[in-house]
Order: sequence, then structure tokens, then C-alpha cells
Amino acid sequence: MRPLLAAAALVAVLILPLRADNAPARPAGTTRLDLRSAAVLGLIEGVTEFLPISSTGHLIIANDLLGLESDRPLFGANGEPLWHHPPSVDTPSGVPLTLKLAADTYAVVIQAGAILAVVLLYWRRILSAARGLTGNDPEGGRLLRALMLAFLPVAAVGLIAHDFIDRHLFSVRAVIVAQIGGAILMFAAERWRRRSHRILSSKDARDLSPAEALRIGGLQCLALWPGTSRSMVTIIGGYFAGLTPPRAAEFSFLVGLPVLAGAAVVKSLSSGTSMITVFGWESVLFGIVVAALSAALAVRFLVGFLSRHGLAAFAVYRLVLATALGLWFSA
Repeated sequence: MRPLLAAAALVAVLILPLRADNAPARPAGTTRLDLRSAAVLGLIEGVTEFLPISSTGHLIIANDLLGLESDRPLFGANGEPLWHHPPSVDTPSGVPLTLKLAADTYAVVIQAGAILAVVLLYWRRILSAARGLTGNDPEGGRLLRALMLAFLPVAAVGLIAHDFIDRHLFSVRAVIVAQIGGAILMFAAERWRRRSHRILSSKDARDLSPAEALRIGGLQCLALWPGTSRSMVTIIGGYFAGLTPPRAAEFSFLVGLPVLAGAAVVKSLSSGTSMITVFGWESVLFGIVVAALSAALAVRFLVGFLSRHGLAAFAVYRLVLATALGLWFSA
């Protein structure tokens, strides 16, 4: 619990002085994301991506506190409007470029750092899965099958619901609801795990049946609601499939690779150019590097922590966070 509290304290020290009320006014034209803010967002992404507390939810909160939630149209140095999608036959009024759009894109794109961390830590299992694709590694082939089946449901639902989620669920209020709901689910799952005799210490992710992998993928769809946590629902799905907490966490890391990569690619293609226009390349690359380093530490911490304590401590953290957010943003 101490590393979790230390990370939360570090994030608070960096963020709280930058609350929107105290932040300097943003210029009308393009602006670079300062490196301090980029470091804060990268740290939050890395620390929270694989912990069952929701990276997207924490980044939405951070964007609000850092003053990155403005929906006002941005203008260039000469006063010309900047466009995410310029006026066209289909959208005569066009879609103006805003700070919020750039910040929401940034929050997804810097997931590349978390992807890099998992690739470096679990390269042997990833290589095994790749060899399974060619038929040279039967165990790797079974792991690859489980990963793809767990990925397909969330990929399909994510593509269908992408626009609705962006319009209606990227808010602090939605995050508070998800944090509370997730905490309740975690308490219930942890109680079930401790009382059940179905947890098999010898079972590995490659031993998951197609039906079990698909059920984990179905649970991942819940994490499309910001603040829920993809890691949390995948670990709980692993519990129900008979994986121990550490092995459920490792499967969560691995299945996160196609999920995170897919989200980053879709977001980059849809609004990556707009993000670069507003923030510049240097801030994006710096955020990715910070996310990679902090994610590597978080992954190592989580596996050891879950083997000793399970999910309950994270559920308590989620309830405390939801309460604090409710008080903070209602003040």
C-alpha cells in the first residue's frame, strides 16, 4: 500500500498547485504543453494504467485540474480559426480545434509508453505468442488465442461506441460514478475469490478456454466507461476463470497490448494531427517516456502486491478518491 500512497502523494504535489483557478490563461493560438504538465500526465498514465484504479479516469481529473478542459475554439497567430475538421459538404460549420480535444487525444496517445514497458518486461511471452502464430510454439499459440479472443469484444464495442463515449463520458462526474461502481465490484470479486475453491494455482493464461477468454473480453467492455479500469475488470475476469491474482494481472498486462495499441492508433488517426498542432512533438514524446518508466515500476509492484493482498486496498483507494473528487468539485 505504501508505493500506491507515495505515487498518489507525488501526483498531488505536482498537480494541486496547477488547479485551473490558479493556472495562467491559455493563449488564443497554439500553445506547447509545458514539460512539468507533460511529466504529470505521463506519470499518471504510467502509474495508473495497469493498477486497477483507471488511468483514463485519473487523466480526466488531471486535465481538469491543469486547465486543459476548455471547449473554446482555438485561433492561429494571425487570428485564423484552427480546425479539427474544416467545413465541408457533410459538416458545413466544421469542427473547431479545442484544447480539450487535444488533451483527450494526448491522454490516449501516451499509452504508447505503457505498451513499451510491458513489451520490455514480458518480451519472452510475447515472442512465444508470436512463434505460436507460425505454429512453432504450441503453448504460445494457446496464449495468442486467449489474447485475441479477449481482445475482440472490446475492440468491436469500442469502435461502435467511440463517438458516444468521447461526447458523453469524458467527465469528472462519470469518473466518480465508475470509481464507486468499480470499488463495489472489486470487494465482491475479492470476497468470492477468498471463499471459492476454484482458484487453481497451476492454471496459466494459455490454459484459458475460448469461452473463458471471451468472457474476460466481455468484461473489458465495461472499462470503456472512463474511470472503470481495464486492468481491474480483466483481473476480475481472470479470477472467475480460475487464475491466481498474479497470473490474472499478467494476463491483464498482455491483453492490454492490443487494446491500448488499438485505441492509440484510432485516436492518432482521428485527431493526432490536431494534438501535435496544439502541444507539439516534444511534449508528446516526453510524456511517453515518463509513462514508460513509471509503468514498468507499477507493473512490478502490482504483481507482488496482488499475491499478498489482493484487490481490496485498491477498492478502498477508489472510494476515497471518489469521495475526495465529489467534495473538491462540488466546492
